[in-house]
Amino acid sequence: MKIAVSATGPSLDSPMDERFGRCTCFVIAESAAVEIDPVSNPCATQGHGAGIQAARLIAEKGVNVVLTGRCGPNACDTLEAAGVSVVTGCGGTVREVLERFEAEIGDVTGPE
Repeated sequence: MKIAVSATGPSLDSPMDERFGRCTCFVIAESAAVEIDPVSNPCATQGHGAGIQAARLIAEKGVNVVLTGRCGPNACDTLEAAGVSVVTGCGGTVREVLERFEAEIGDVTGPE
Protein backbone atom coordinates (compact mmCIF):
# COMPACT_ATOMS: atom_id res chain seq x y z
CA MET A 1 0.00 0.00 0.00
CA LYS A 2 1.39 3.39 -1.00
CA ILE A 3 0.76 6.19 1.49
CA ALA A 4 1.28 9.91 0.81
CA VAL A 5 1.69 12.38 3.66
CA SER A 6 1.41 16.12 3.03
CA ALA A 7 4.67 17.54 4.36
CA THR A 8 6.71 20.69 4.85
CA GLY A 9 9.90 18.90 3.79
CA PRO A 10 11.17 15.74 2.09
CA SER A 11 12.12 13.58 5.10
CA LEU A 12 10.43 11.36 7.66
CA ASP A 13 11.36 13.89 10.33
CA SER A 14 9.74 16.82 8.49
CA PRO A 15 6.59 18.23 10.07
CA MET A 16 3.42 17.18 8.35
CA ASP A 17 1.81 20.05 6.45
CA GLU A 18 -1.82 20.40 7.50
CA ARG A 19 -2.74 21.60 3.98
CA PHE A 20 -3.14 19.04 1.20
CA GLY A 21 -3.25 21.09 -1.99
CA ARG A 22 -0.73 23.71 -0.93
CA CYS A 23 1.78 21.57 0.96
CA THR A 24 5.43 21.94 -0.01
CA CYS A 25 5.79 18.28 -0.87
CA PHE A 26 4.37 14.82 -0.39
CA VAL A 27 6.33 12.05 1.27
CA ILE A 28 5.29 8.74 -0.26
CA ALA A 29 6.06 5.52 1.62
CA GLU A 30 5.03 1.89 1.71
CA SER A 31 5.27 1.89 5.51
CA ALA A 32 6.85 3.90 8.32
CA ALA A 33 10.03 1.83 8.24
CA VAL A 34 10.97 1.73 4.55
CA GLU A 35 12.47 4.07 2.00
CA ILE A 36 10.50 7.14 1.09
CA ASP A 37 9.88 8.93 -2.19
CA PRO A 38 9.62 12.69 -1.62
CA VAL A 39 7.66 14.42 -4.39
CA SER A 40 7.71 18.19 -4.73
CA ASN A 41 4.25 19.73 -5.07
CA PRO A 42 4.32 22.05 -8.10
CA CYS A 43 0.69 23.01 -7.40
CA ALA A 44 1.45 24.69 -4.05
CA THR A 45 1.72 28.17 -5.53
CA GLN A 46 -1.15 27.94 -8.01
CA GLY A 47 -3.76 30.70 -7.84
CA HIS A 48 -6.70 28.30 -7.69
CA GLY A 49 -7.29 24.61 -8.34
CA ALA A 50 -4.20 23.56 -6.38
CA GLY A 51 -6.04 20.78 -4.55
CA ILE A 52 -7.43 19.18 -7.69
CA GLN A 53 -4.05 19.31 -9.45
CA ALA A 54 -2.27 17.90 -6.37
CA ALA A 55 -4.88 15.12 -6.20
CA ARG A 56 -4.18 14.22 -9.84
CA LEU A 57 -0.44 14.16 -9.13
CA ILE A 58 -0.95 11.80 -6.18
CA ALA A 59 -3.25 9.51 -8.18
CA GLU A 60 -0.66 9.33 -10.99
CA LYS A 61 1.92 8.17 -8.42
CA GLY A 62 -0.24 5.14 -7.59
CA VAL A 63 -0.96 6.23 -4.03
CA ASN A 64 -3.67 4.32 -2.13
CA VAL A 65 -4.07 6.56 0.95
CA VAL A 66 -3.42 10.24 1.70
CA LEU A 67 -2.73 11.35 5.28
CA THR A 68 -3.19 15.09 5.83
CA GLY A 69 -4.60 17.71 8.15
CA ARG A 70 -7.34 18.90 5.86
CA CYS A 71 -8.37 18.42 2.25
CA GLY A 72 -10.84 20.57 0.33
CA PRO A 73 -14.00 19.01 -1.09
CA ASN A 74 -12.90 19.20 -4.74
CA ALA A 75 -9.54 17.59 -3.98
CA CYS A 76 -11.26 14.90 -1.87
CA ASP A 77 -13.71 14.17 -4.68
CA THR A 78 -10.85 13.91 -7.19
CA LEU A 79 -8.87 11.58 -4.93
CA GLU A 80 -11.86 9.37 -4.15
CA ALA A 81 -12.79 9.17 -7.85
CA ALA A 82 -9.27 7.87 -8.46
CA GLY A 83 -9.67 5.24 -5.71
CA VAL A 84 -7.46 7.05 -3.18
CA SER A 85 -8.65 7.09 0.45
CA VAL A 86 -8.22 10.32 2.42
CA VAL A 87 -7.54 10.52 6.16
CA THR A 88 -7.75 14.04 7.60
CA GLY A 89 -7.04 15.40 11.07
CA CYS A 90 -3.45 14.10 11.12
CA GLY A 91 -0.61 15.94 12.84
CA GLY A 92 3.02 15.54 13.90
CA THR A 93 6.06 14.57 11.86
CA VAL A 94 5.73 12.45 8.74
CA ARG A 95 7.21 9.50 10.67
CA GLU A 96 4.71 9.93 13.54
CA VAL A 97 1.76 10.16 11.17
CA LEU A 98 2.85 7.01 9.31
CA GLU A 99 3.50 5.10 12.55
CA ARG A 100 0.08 6.04 13.99
CA PHE A 101 -1.64 5.02 10.77
CA GLU A 102 0.25 1.73 10.65
CA ALA A 103 -0.57 1.00 14.30
CA GLU A 104 -4.27 1.64 13.71
CA ILE A 105 -4.67 -0.50 10.61
CA GLY A 106 -1.90 -3.06 11.07
CA ASP A 107 0.83 -3.85 8.59
CA VAL A 108 0.45 -1.42 5.68
CA THR A 109 2.91 -3.27 3.48
CA GLY A 110 0.32 -5.95 2.71
CA PRO A 111 0.73 -9.71 2.42
CA GLU A 112 4.17 -11.13 1.63
